[in-house]
Amino acid sequence: MEKKWWHGKTAYQIYPKSFYDSNGDGIGDIPGIISKLDYLKELGADILWLSPVYVSPMADQGYDIADYYGIDPRFGTMEDMDRLLEEARKRDMYILMDLVVNHCSDEHEWFRKACEDPDGPFGEYFYLRRAGENWEKELPCNWRSYFGGPVWNRLPETDRIYLHVFHKKQPDLNWENPGLRDEIYKMINWWLDKGLAGFRIDAIINIKKPLPLTSYPADREDGLCSMDTVLAHAEGIGEFLGEMRDRAFAPHDAFTVGEVFNDKEGELEDFIGENGYFSSMFDFRETLEGKSEEGWYASRKPTPDEYKRCCFESQRRSEGIGYLSNIIENHDEPRGVSHYLPREAQNETGKKLLATMYFCLKGLPFIYQGQELGMENIEFRSIDDVDDVNTLDEYQVALKAGLSEEEALKAVNQYSRDNARTPFQWNSEENAGFTTGTPWLRVNPNYTEINAEEEMGRQDSVWNYYRKLSALRKDPAYRETLVYGRTEPVLEEVSGIMAYFRRGEGQTILVIGNFTGEPRQVELPELEKGRKRLLLDNDLLWEKEKKEAAAVPCPAYKDGKLWLKPFQAQVIEL
Repeated sequence: MEKKWWHGKTAYQIYPKSFYDSNGDGIGDIPGIISKLDYLKELGADILWLSPVYVSPMADQGYDIADYYGIDPRFGTMEDMDRLLEEARKRDMYILMDLVVNHCSDEHEWFRKACEDPDGPFGEYFYLRRAGENWEKELPCNWRSYFGGPVWNRLPETDRIYLHVFHKKQPDLNWENPGLRDEIYKMINWWLDKGLAGFRIDAIINIKKPLPLTSYPADREDGLCSMDTVLAHAEGIGEFLGEMRDRAFAPHDAFTVGEVFNDKEGELEDFIGENGYFSSMFDFRETLEGKSEEGWYASRKPTPDEYKRCCFESQRRSEGIGYLSNIIENHDEPRGVSHYLPREAQNETGKKLLATMYFCLKGLPFIYQGQELGMENIEFRSIDDVDDVNTLDEYQVALKAGLSEEEALKAVNQYSRDNARTPFQWNSEENAGFTTGTPWLRVNPNYTEINAEEEMGRQDSVWNYYRKLSALRKDPAYRETLVYGRTEPVLEEVSGIMAYFRRGEGQTILVIGNFTGEPRQVELPELEKGRKRLLLDNDLLWEKEKKEAAAVPCPAYKDGKLWLKPFQAQVIEL
């Protein structure tokens, strides 16, 4: 693998609206991010991905962009953005923005002009069709929007309908139009010239539709079919992605990470290989485990053994091809510790266990804001507490499936995107120190116990454990192995134990964790050979630091076995 500048970094996702509010209006902003750069630097974060801060009516929290060249006043000004780029450079940090180009907002100038003249050049920027008298029952195709209902809606004040695979205020852009693509590449280059290090690329597989637009077998009683089915029939996306790489990303040596759910068998090298469309792409295999096509109400949490299997499948799939970006949560998922950990493990020990097992895999580790504190899901008291459009739709899906209001609320509570969007918990003061005003979304009541101020002052906290994980991965003694070494799963057949070797040149590191509430003992032939040095342990108070820990090379190894306490994780150099 050709070594890149970003390989040994730690990435961190910021959801600006919920990160830190500098002016008391209840909404996080860019000046708030700037004021917390030193916090992120101390944590070990190098690459910062900002969810959208562009001008937007916020139908989908900024993923409906009305002006790609403007900063929404809620978040600040372009001068604030320039200052963020400058302050990040001073700290050797890199800024990524969201690239949302499958769709724009219905308030974007392009769409307004399409409404004014559907037959003009801007009508070709979208997927428009003539609307018959009975158009709602005679749709061009039966695709289901990701947020529920048909993907077609009436183009205001015209005889046309338009395609939207997400919210009705997010009309899909027609990538078949070279003129549209030129405008997109121009915009990308403008931002990269300004000083961005790259982009996280949103929902990108959706830019290629199977043509001509056609219906597929319905998979629910609504007579519609999932977009997963639709995308499986789309061919030729590489033409668009390769062009975008060559005309925008490659000339700037930009780092790009794709949100890719639907790549096909054998396509991974095209996406993240030596000349891939992107630098990396997120590993979503774990997040998809347990999900049901019927809806959230029919989904289930993955078991620890399923989580282990998904991680190892992804590692095997990517080995020798490219570099994945590893996550346990993001702005579209529930909190990882609430989703993956058994109830009895949802404590600081279990949170460090989960952190260890994903962070040490081969790939670029992404931390989502608050994850480093062990922030948890929030409990909705009523559906009126919910802001997220996706959650509101899934609530209706559950009701239509026959669940009571109480059962439907409980179902969507487990998976709601609002779980990850509650304000960041900075301290135990009012509103968790996020704002002096009224927060746009309710703060999780557990902020008095889980907050940055408390955890930064305690050596055995989850926050300090994430800091140690990042430092270990950058340590010159272990960097080559943890960044580039092969992942070799072991003990795969042992339920409740997740273990793998990271094999480097002349060095082997064992990462092992016990996902059960019982003490476990394991035997590995490699443990019987030579010295064993404990590098990290979620059961140790790390106040002793390495020099004292090294006095007991591996305290859990005795009598030829490795002894693990409930929910214990260890990183051991062999």
